Amino acid sequence: MKILIFWDIYWRIWRNALKKELPKLKEKYNPDFIIANIDNASSWRWPVEKHILEIKSFWVDIMTGWDHIVDNIDNITNYLNSPDSILLRPANFYEFSSYVFPWKGYKIFEKNWKKLLVIHLLWEIFMTNKVDNPFFKVRQIIDSLKEEKIDSIIIDFHKEATSEVYAMAFFLDWEISLVYWTHTHIQTNDELILHKWTWIMWDVWMTWPLYSIIGANFDAVKKRFLTWINKWKIEQSLDSNYVVNAILVETDDITKKCNSIEKIRIRWRL
Repeated sequence: MKILIFWDIYWRIWRNALKKELPKLKEKYNPDFIIANIDNASSWRWPVEKHILEIKSFWVDIMTGWDHIVDNIDNITNYLNSPDSILLRPANFYEFSSYVFPWKGYKIFEKNWKKLLVIHLLWEIFMTNKVDNPFFKVRQIIDSLKEEKIDSIIIDFHKEATSEVYAMAFFLDWEISLVYWTHTHIQTNDELILHKWTWIMWDVWMTWPLYSIIGANFDAVKKRFLTWINKWKIEQSLDSNYVVNAILVETDDITKKCNSIEKIRIRWRL
């Protein structure tokens, strides 16, 4: 199975960059599934339904939403709860009998007679959200699906600290194909295969303006760096130079082992 993974599709201009580059990547790699994170797809953050549907129209199969998915929850609740939803929220948000968070943090996606389980997890170090223990939650999810015929399992782990990525991968070594880390906005060069053929990829990077401060115009954030005062308004960079980052993961459908990871980086102008 071949899985093409994009991380953090940023704002309108870079949604257009993905739309431009994706057909060429599909022709070159012929992936079975395409995963895209859309946490910042709508004006820098908090995805809205019309942009979810726009990215879905690019023939993306699976989307993840991280911590910012809650920022526009009223706008996207109907979509999250619809049978056609392909957007995952973190699986380990707290839930109570009086409130069940919309939709799911994991799902088995089926296409061309192949089944891919994607699990989306969030850690709370340096994050604003308090969440349930991701190790407890992922154990519960995988154990509940042991009777299912699944060809590959992938975890999108949104977090800051590196130690949890190692720990999660060792915790599930041989049970999953890949765990990849997102949030630090830089494609790392430290992909690693463990003893039992589970792969780790620390960060996929993002699709965003090449000359920017995590998508923002430098002049707009300069006051924050100089004064440490966060009240200054941040503006998105409108530079038309973009970078599209992705990884192509190839897994064995029988053993679930990850055979290879290829890093992809495209720089161009719209």
